[in-house]
Parts: sequence; structure tokens; C-alpha cells
Amino acid sequence: MKQTRLLILFSCFLLLSTDIVAQCKEIIGYCPNWQYHARNNLFKPTNIKYSNYTILNYCFFNPEANGKISSTDAPTDKILLEGNSSVVALAHKANVKVMASIGGWTLSDNFPSIAANATSRANFAGDCNKLLKQYDFDGIDVDWEYPGYDEHMGTAADKKNFTIFMKQIRDSITALGLRLGKQYKLSACFGASSERASYIEWSSIVSILDMINVMSYDFFGEWDAVANHNSPLYAPAEGEASFNMNSAFLMLTQQHSVPASKINLGVPFYGRSQKGGTALFKPTSGQADLTTFPDEEGAPAYYTVMAQLSKFNSYWDNTAKVPYLFGKSGGTTAGTFVSYDDKKSIGLKASYVNSKGARGVIVWDISHDLMETDPGSGVVAGNPLADTLHQVLCGPVSVEEEKPATAIDMAIFPNPASDHVSILVTPIEEGMYTLTLYDILGQEFLSKSYDFNKGTNQVTLPVNTIRNGYYFVKVQHQHHSVSKKFIVNH
Repeated sequence: MKQTRLLILFSCFLLLSTDIVAQCKEIIGYCPNWQYHARNNLFKPTNIKYSNYTILNYCFFNPEANGKISSTDAPTDKILLEGNSSVVALAHKANVKVMASIGGWTLSDNFPSIAANATSRANFAGDCNKLLKQYDFDGIDVDWEYPGYDEHMGTAADKKNFTIFMKQIRDSITALGLRLGKQYKLSACFGASSERASYIEWSSIVSILDMINVMSYDFFGEWDAVANHNSPLYAPAEGEASFNMNSAFLMLTQQHSVPASKINLGVPFYGRSQKGGTALFKPTSGQADLTTFPDEEGAPAYYTVMAQLSKFNSYWDNTAKVPYLFGKSGGTTAGTFVSYDDKKSIGLKASYVNSKGARGVIVWDISHDLMETDPGSGVVAGNPLADTLHQVLCGPVSVEEEKPATAIDMAIFPNPASDHVSILVTPIEEGMYTLTLYDILGQEFLSKSYDFNKGTNQVTLPVNTIRNGYYFVKVQHQHHSVSKKFIVNH
């Protein structure tokens, strides 16, 4: 009887496990080859947490004027795409697909002429097949930014030609798949505004594509010369009311009858900066902060925002559901406005995807939340944003939007630490919080009070004078508290 009960329990566990896996939404991470050269090659195949994603889009390949497809960095492609330790090999080992992404913002000028010419279309479709075979890719992602966009040589003819173009690619990779016994996926990226959507024959495109990737970011930036959010979930109190994820989703599903089950909504792991700001929705200089964020042309990766967080005051827009920063007065960042996404806003966007029945998300880009234990250490500490996406989109976890927070959120990095430790605290409300450090025996050796704002607050403490070992941080506010462990290893 005991064996029978154990067998029944084990069978139930297997059924439950299968059900949990089946709940996973699509999590597509863009994997740019040029990021390999940043931070002493930190972004290498062995440092990618493949389990956080269902698909990786390796980018970008270049569409030549004659329709042929070329590499943008052949030596790096060789490192990242060939061999047993390549992105493709390690992703496939983790049951994650890898697709080839062609085009992008800087490589879209040739798409209009390619799509308009039968020979060029045939060349492009043929080279898609070559890419699939050469690197064992699982599909093609076309990142044409955008049909009908005159700054990238677009014309009104793009609307019809885009459909013809995508149909030819679909037919080509499907025929290849039949010969090789594979089913190749086809996706494309789309702008999130109604103007960009007007250049697409949606009724035809929906049946051609497996996935419709919506770039629901870059809504506002330095080009507006107004402090507003890069990627709001809902419409901010001011600014163009349709520039947000929710409006983009409703526009596609309600106005263009695009099935929610094919839509992947864009989630940025980066932010945008502007100088000369005074308050949210107020004018700025219209210039990105290239001094604070020089390596990313003023559009900082999440890990850079976290590294500079102590120079800013943190805020939360409860209408748009995103955080933002303003530089501290008197400091080098005074007047700098930063819009970005943190774990809370990422979690809310993932919950939105679940609630609306969307297919999933796309992430630009997966290197941007690759945190180091110490800057320049080359040791990966974690992937906080991708972990949050995976928790919400691959399980029963959800992030409530309207209920007030009842817990303090805390993150610690680097962990292990050698010289210093940074403690990120998202409080339940503004006010005084006590931060206490204990050793493994529970003996208190540091206690300080901090006046925390809403949003994320950073406290950086030196640990170079304390012994190696395990320690605990406790943050307390009235009757709320949270504790976490960290390691010191000099």
C-alpha cells in the first residue's frame, strides 16, 4: 500500500510538473554579436543563463542591396556560433531555440528595394536557407525598421511588398524544413505606433508569421526634449496617450485583429537619459547624458544604471508603472533624468502579458542585466531582470498592480563581495529605514538609518576590512523587515 501511495504521489508530481512547464510564455532574448567585445568578453556563450529564455535571436546579419545576406562581424560569429561551446550548441542543449535576426535599426535601408525586386527577394530567401543550415538556426527573424519609414528609404509600396517578401521567405524555409525534417520559425519586428502599423497588411501577415514581435520601447527619449518614459506599461499622465505597451497591444488586437497568441511585447533591459531636466514631464536639453553613460551613448544598460544609482534619487510613476531617476543636486548628475525598467516594472509587464493572453515577450538585449560580482571581475553575479521574467512567465507567480506593497524588496550585489557590497532597497513607502549587518553568529556589527524614497535606493558599504565569511543584511521599517545573506571573499 505504501508503494502504491508513493507511486500515485510521484505520478501527480509529474503531471503537475508538466502543467507548470506548459504554462511558460515565450521569452525571446536578442543576442547582439557586438556585445561580446564589451566588459572583457563577459558576454560569452558560457555566461548566458539559457534557462531564462525559450528563444534567442542572434543579431544582426546584414541585408545587402542585392538581397544577399552577409555577416556584420565574421570573426565574432565564428566564436559565438561555431563549436560545441557556441551559443547555438549550448542553447540547444538547454532546449532553447536560436533564430537568425536580420536587419535592425542601422541596417534597414536596403529592405524596401529588396522587397520590391523579385531577384533580390529570391536571393534573400535563398540566403536565409543558407544561414539556417550553416549555423543550425531554428528560424529567421526579420527586423525591418520599418516598412513605409522614409528615413530608411521606405515608400508606400512597402505595405504590399512586405507581404510578398515575407511570404517568399516563409515558402523558402518551409520547403527547406520539409527536406530536412524540421519546422523552421518565422518572425518579424514591428513598431508599436499606429502609424507604423498602418504600413502592414495584417490580415495577410498574421497567417505568414509564427510570431509578431512588437518593439514597445523607445516611446519617449531625448529627441522629445521632455522628461518622459522610455517604455511605460500604461499611458503616462502627460505625453502622447498611445505611446505605451497597453495601447500598442490594444491597437493590434482590437483595430487590426491580430491574435494575442502571436504577439510578443517588447521589454527593455536598458534606459534612456536626458540632461537639463527638472521634473517628470518638464522640458530637458534634448541631449542624452554622455558623461555619466559614455559607453552606451546615453542609453544605459540596466547594469550601468545600477552601478550609477547612488548618484540619483529614485522615483516611481504609479500611473505608467515604471521607475525613473533624477540626478542628485550638487553632484555630477544634477539635472540628468533617467527612464529605465527595474524588477518591479519588468514583473508588472510580464503579469500584463499573462493577463492579456499574449504569446510572450522580446528582450533587448540579454547582455544588459548580466551583473558582475565586482565591476571588471569577469564573474557573473546574476540576471535579476531575466530571472523576474522567467518567474512570472513560467509559473504561477504574478505581480499585483493595484494592491499596496506589503513587503520590502531587497537585492545585494556583488555577491560574493570583496571590497564593497551594494544593497538595493525598494521600500513599501517613503520614510526612515534601519539597515543592520550581522555575522554568522548573529552578532550585530553595523546599524544605520536611511531616509528612503519610493523606487530603488542604493546603499554601498565597504567590506574590505571584515573577515571572509557569511553575513546577513536586515532592513526594517516599523513592523516590516527583510533579511538576506551575502558572502565576503577577499
